[in-house]
Amino acid sequence: MEIEEENEIISESFDEVYQKPASKNTQPLLGIGLGVLFATATFFSGLHIGVGADTNLEANLFSFLSRESQADNSVDLSEFWHVWELLDEKFVTSSSTVPLSNEEKVQGAIAGLVKTYGDPYTIYMPPEDSAMFEEDISGNFSGVGMEVGIRDNVITVIAPLPESPALKAGILAGDTIVKIGSTTTEDMNVDEAVRLIRGEKGTEVSFSIYRKGEEGFKEIKVIRDTITIPTSKTEVRDDVFIISLYSFNAISEMEMQKALREYVKSGKRKLILDVRGNPGGYLQSAVSIASYFLPVGKTVVRESFSGDEKEEVYRSSGRELGKSAPEKFVVLVDGGSASASEILAGALQEHHVATVIGSQTFGKGSVQELVNLDDGSSLKVTVARWLTPEGKSISEGGLTPDIVVERTAEDYTANIDPQMESALEFMKAH
Repeated sequence: MEIEEENEIISESFDEVYQKPASKNTQPLLGIGLGVLFATATFFSGLHIGVGADTNLEANLFSFLSRESQADNSVDLSEFWHVWELLDEKFVTSSSTVPLSNEEKVQGAIAGLVKTYGDPYTIYMPPEDSAMFEEDISGNFSGVGMEVGIRDNVITVIAPLPESPALKAGILAGDTIVKIGSTTTEDMNVDEAVRLIRGEKGTEVSFSIYRKGEEGFKEIKVIRDTITIPTSKTEVRDDVFIISLYSFNAISEMEMQKALREYVKSGKRKLILDVRGNPGGYLQSAVSIASYFLPVGKTVVRESFSGDEKEEVYRSSGRELGKSAPEKFVVLVDGGSASASEILAGALQEHHVATVIGSQTFGKGSVQELVNLDDGSSLKVTVARWLTPEGKSISEGGLTPDIVVERTAEDYTANIDPQMESALEFMKAH
């Protein structure tokens, strides 16, 4: 089963989604990675869901750690059990502390093991958190209308959504979230941040924000609301046709088709595709949209796995616009362009189809797989990374535009858009 989001965002994070046939243990799903604070807690560069996991993956947590059933016989767990026994023997609980159950101890041990891998998108979720996640991807929730991710090991705003409570309250792309309410975000992962940010419509959540170039922290309060996200918008400025694409959701390709019909009908041959603040979505949407501009067979993105597993290449289906193809083509990006946006922009840039203008993109190019364990817990683990056609890892710093133009916080406040103006000037000059 494929989870579609249509116009209601069902997740606070938004990963790329596979739309290839599901294996026994994996289903396509709107993934997890960046915390898009739209409604709840899931988004970004690929997520597989394990639904009928193999017996060894669904092993009881105790049998997983038992001395008799170690996955690797060379691993010596005697020290682990020695510490376990020492804690059982010596640790004294306070009068207000509820003693840990054995299951909670094992869950804590697994969470610690997962954390040692140092990947903010590889996360162990105990049963309660896992159940909350399953609820998140199947229902509608309220949020603040922004997406967050991990940058330099801190919770960072990827982009607030258009007309969202977050944007109206003054939160901008690139803001670092220092505190959510009274809770520091130090060592916090995306899923933990999402749980603190989401809540009932009409309730308030406060943020302590650090913004580059400014002294001190900003305190911003946001009222949660039901979030809807626009998919696309079109406009014409002089002889330039502009398509703004806000997400790569289940209807993005259809919306892009409509926008391109308008473009063709307009008779314009100068095109700007604006994916600023677009956090990504369905992988197949990015590949399909790239196919309108790339010849059949051209590489759109490569998926690199660990070990000796052969990489997978996603290619253009060659739905080119023919005589209506843009003579001058610009893709606008910024720090809120992530995942599918980076895949699309990178492909058009490296095949020399479009000029990329704006600021450095976010750099989210990893694929997560979700494995459900039989005790109700689950493991979200990074299994692959996206590479551009030329082999550049999107996760390593994102994409560098051909023409770098920044947009400051002051520009946002004054509704000044030097990036769009630069793109329009580029069209005139070339």
